[in-house]
Amino acid sequence: MGNASDTSAVFASTISKEHDILMGSLYSVFCVLSLMGNCILLLVAYHKRSTLKPAEFFIINLSISDLGMTLSLFPLAIPSAFTHRWLFGETTCQLYAMCGVLFGLCSLANLTALSSVCCLKVCFPNHGNQFSSSHARLLVVGVWCYASVFAVGPLAQWGRYSAEPYGTACCIDWQAPNHHFSALSYIVCLFVFCYALPCTVIFLSYTFILLTVRGSRQAVQQHVTLQTKTANAHTLIVKLSVAVCIGFLGAWTPYAVVAMWAAFGDATLVPPDAFAFAAVFAKSSTIYNPIVYLLCKPNFRECLYRDTTMLRQRIYRGSPQSEPKAHFGSSLQRNKDMSISMRSSNGQQESYGACLHCTENTAPCHVTTPQRTACILTESTYREVTVSQLSDKPQADFL
Repeated sequence: MGNASDTSAVFASTISKEHDILMGSLYSVFCVLSLMGNCILLLVAYHKRSTLKPAEFFIINLSISDLGMTLSLFPLAIPSAFTHRWLFGETTCQLYAMCGVLFGLCSLANLTALSSVCCLKVCFPNHGNQFSSSHARLLVVGVWCYASVFAVGPLAQWGRYSAEPYGTACCIDWQAPNHHFSALSYIVCLFVFCYALPCTVIFLSYTFILLTVRGSRQAVQQHVTLQTKTANAHTLIVKLSVAVCIGFLGAWTPYAVVAMWAAFGDATLVPPDAFAFAAVFAKSSTIYNPIVYLLCKPNFRECLYRDTTMLRQRIYRGSPQSEPKAHFGSSLQRNKDMSISMRSSNGQQESYGACLHCTENTAPCHVTTPQRTACILTESTYREVTVSQLSDKPQADFL
């Protein structure tokens, strides 16, 4: 839990207790939604792993980074918000900040790579058709390496991690550029290569896609295959990717604006509440990806419906109330099938409880074995008798 003796005032909350409670409540909701959504999305992706398209590897990687942020940040931020101060000491503060930067930049770099791949497939189909799953895996590794450089930098004295201005969480020290050149260079590189450049690439990629789609329907139909169904599937991926990018950038832009205000302006003029609520918007980005893809992507939604249906059936079959009914029903059906089979094999429509030649006044005969029958035609009518009733000599009316 960090250093218990650390009682520095930097870890005390600088916003009102009511705002801290509101932040803790929102973080709790985000944590539950993110855990459920991203775990379900990863489970669905695992079940359809043999049919994943290259672009969908980035969707899975985005879900992994969102889940990593959820598991590493929310369990520490929630109790700290409710207790009105950071609870876990300096060392944990450094690790918390590193995880936030790592998973946040990984998500942004991942969306940048996804937009570039979509642009390649739509606008340059000759090259896009050669983009395979192995290329996607290699690009995913590059995304993690890119984010790791900026996440580990402050631990190597390039930049600095510290408590947030509102006190109950940790991130990059945005006031350090006013005092240290290395911190200034880190934040400049962070802003250029981890926000301005990715946003520019994302914007240009989807702008080119929009212009290509409007200018040439043929380009959309040929970017993967000549089959319209496959073309529509990849067009849907483009639309959903745009939705996720808008949600992610909309969540992180307020924090970026406030951070740049503190880094390159007068940090004392930035209210702590501005940082606090910008951080809330930023952490909400973990729930957009699963919501968009699970609700709007047909093959993900169908796979999820199939899995939940199978789960309900297993739960129902395993319940104690269903077992006797199922056993009784199967036994009844089995006896019914046997009865039908015996009647069909003999050609009779009645049961074997009485012989055909027994009358109503006589006691019913119990026949132990089925008997074969024959039809005797007399002019336009016929009657049915058992084979044992037939005489050895052929009769005139016997057919």
